[in-house]
Amino acid sequence: MMAEQAGLREHLLELLGGSHAHLDFERAIAGLPTELRGSRPPGLPHTPWRLVEHMRIAQWDILRFSVDPAHVSPEFPDGYWPTSDEPPDPGAWDRSVTAFRADLRAMMDLVADPGTDLLAPIPHGQGQTILREALLVADHNAYHLGQLVTVRRLLGVWNGESSSV
Repeated sequence: MMAEQAGLREHLLELLGGSHAHLDFERAIAGLPTELRGSRPPGLPHTPWRLVEHMRIAQWDILRFSVDPAHVSPEFPDGYWPTSDEPPDPGAWDRSVTAFRADLRAMMDLVADPGTDLLAPIPHGQGQTILREALLVADHNAYHLGQLVTVRRLLGVWNGESSSV
């Protein structure tokens, strides 16, 4: 069964990494000026900070649920969003980005591990599988990275050359 999942693992890793049709996280945040991380374009509900921090929290929660039977998720929906439009301190952005990268890598490592049965129900879950959780991470990240590009365009700090989307 595990050998049969090898191709599926490869596809999931490409999807999580943002290749092919999806923008990757690194390109979405590259070159974003510090002073605009807390800026909200007129008519939109989010700033770059709110989107990046929300993505970090949600991805962390999905990863921790996948591997830790004792994990308790934040309260929905408020626990999945930062309380302010701007990073709360000068190092918050970098900490959030670093944690996002680490959790994405951990999810990718979990998927890549031949010992992980992608289709087996997570023992402490309610029918969820690692496949489902990895797809959820990829889908959620792709959605909010698209929003981040829109916010950056409206703030005037998105260069079409830095993306294939």
